[in-house]
Amino acid sequence: MPPRRPARPPSLVFANSRGEILDFPDLYMAGDSCGRFAQPETDDLIELPPGSELFVLPGRLPAGINPATGEAEVLSSNPHDGSAPQAVAAFMAPAHTLVYTAAYRTTAGAPLLPLFAYAAVGWQAGKFWVAGFRSDPDPRQDADRFNQKTINRRTAAMMKRLPANRLVQHLGRCCLSYGCPAARNFFLGRWEAPLPTSPVCNASCAGCISLQPSGCCPAAQERISFVPSPREIAEIAVPHLTTAERAIVSFGQGCEGEPLLQAPTLEKSIRLMRGSTSRGTINLNSNAGLPAAVERLIDAGLDSIRVSLNSARPALHELYYRPRGFSLRDVRRSIILMKKAGRHVSLNYFILPGFTDDPDEYRALCGLIETCGPDYIQLRNLNMDPEWYMRVVHHRSSGKPLGIRNWLEGLRTRFPLLRFGYFNPPLR
Repeated sequence: MPPRRPARPPSLVFANSRGEILDFPDLYMAGDSCGRFAQPETDDLIELPPGSELFVLPGRLPAGINPATGEAEVLSSNPHDGSAPQAVAAFMAPAHTLVYTAAYRTTAGAPLLPLFAYAAVGWQAGKFWVAGFRSDPDPRQDADRFNQKTINRRTAAMMKRLPANRLVQHLGRCCLSYGCPAARNFFLGRWEAPLPTSPVCNASCAGCISLQPSGCCPAAQERISFVPSPREIAEIAVPHLTTAERAIVSFGQGCEGEPLLQAPTLEKSIRLMRGSTSRGTINLNSNAGLPAAVERLIDAGLDSIRVSLNSARPALHELYYRPRGFSLRDVRRSIILMKKAGRHVSLNYFILPGFTDDPDEYRALCGLIETCGPDYIQLRNLNMDPEWYMRVVHHRSSGKPLGIRNWLEGLRTRFPLLRFGYFNPPLR
């Protein structure tokens, strides 16, 4: 079923000093593309997906579009009481990719935004509308697929049944304290299960969600503090692979560092898994900076890799990842090794309108696809304050952005065999 579209342009929304969200019909909603404000087209807009959240953005004045002039305007005062309004953004539910970020003007002294993605949102006909699209039909993390009572019961039961398995205990906290969708699905015995293993990393990503320096924005998750043994890993992975629908087990999660640093442990655990079952997909989510380690895992039976990538340009990749001992050249080498072995490669390509679809970035990505041959691009939103990100990578626009929908259509046309989605696909 095609998505519903608004009958007329949605209005700007803002929050008052109490955090209450109001609409301002005198201005249309606007979207931002790395500092370029624009009115989203009708085809850019969908109803706010179930499971999404609305965020108030402190220290940021909302911007909208004047219907008479078509120009962007900043709403500098609350029309009801004259106080300073606050911009509002949507954090869309999984499987959705944004087209514009929220439009606002940041005031002096505004705090950094937490590590989420900030989609433009407006109000029309009694509904919130966001600038984005559903990028994957897979329902594995849809809000209506989770029953909290069932999750609580099954999580408690497994934690009680395997009290000595540290990985189960860690995933239980991820599930019950952080609401991690992957951990919840693991305890529900379905789809993709997470296998975090590494408390350390060989990068200091600016937008790392499990470790941030003091005084910066807080990390969104607690990083694992131990390396599970191969038997601890296999003890939970093998039953999942043998019984779950569309079974996947994935090393490399938001609650850890870089799993390739634990390559000997991963290699042994993969061999234990494949010694017990040929069913299901064994996947690695990684920065892919250690091709020799990737080669070891290929030999052990790794099926697929998802390579995180903010940019296909070496200098900008380095500015974001701040790698220790690897470069984008090593990442490309890992991709090529997987492809030569006949394995599946996804790019976990962070989407930020205005940067992702910058003409120079588009050309660089096309070059990487042509030379490395990935199978799939996961359209994951960049979870980071957009202005902070632009400062980190020293972003300088090379021309008018293509627009995210045009960017995607260009890739589909140029690379007809390349697939797109949001989640790791099951392969067997």
